[in-house]
Amino acid sequence: MDVVAYDVPGWGVGELYLAGERLLYHELPRAGAPPEQAVEHPLAERMLRYFRGEPVGFDDVQLDLGWMTPFQLAVAEALRAVPRGEVVTYGELAALAGRPNAQRAAGTFCAGNRFPLVLPCHRVVSAAGPGTYGSLGVDYKRRLLALEGVGL
Repeated sequence: MDVVAYDVPGWGVGELYLAGERLLYHELPRAGAPPEQAVEHPLAERMLRYFRGEPVGFDDVQLDLGWMTPFQLAVAEALRAVPRGEVVTYGELAALAGRPNAQRAAGTFCAGNRFPLVLPCHRVVSAAGPGTYGSLGVDYKRRLLALEGVGL
C-alpha cells in the first residue's frame, strides 16, 4: 500500500491510500503539517485541481469495493451519478439506489464513505437542510458545495 499526501492551501493535508492505481481510502484535507516530501501522483494532482475550483471528475478512479454489500454498491453507483453542482436528499439517493425507503441506510453509507469526492457524499443533503459531514462538519460540506457552485 502506498500513501500519498497532498497539501491544499486553505484546506490542509489530505491523504490517498492506494494499491497500485486502486484507491483504498481517501482522507480529505484537514489542518496539519504539510508532508515532508511531496510525492507526485496523478490522482493527488486532480484532488488539488478540484480544491482550486476546477471542474475535475473522478468517474474513472478505480475503487476498492470488495467489502461492500449489494445495497452499498448500488448507493456507490448512485453517488457517482450525482453531477457536480447538484444535490440530492438521502431519500432521493436511496431511491436512485433502488431502495426508496432506505434513506437512513443511505445516510449510514455516506457517514462511512471511504472515498469522499470520488463518491461525492457532500452532494447529499437532508430534506431540512445541508445535513452533517462527520468530523469535518457542515461548514466543510458547504465549502465543498460552494466549489461546485451550490449555495446552501
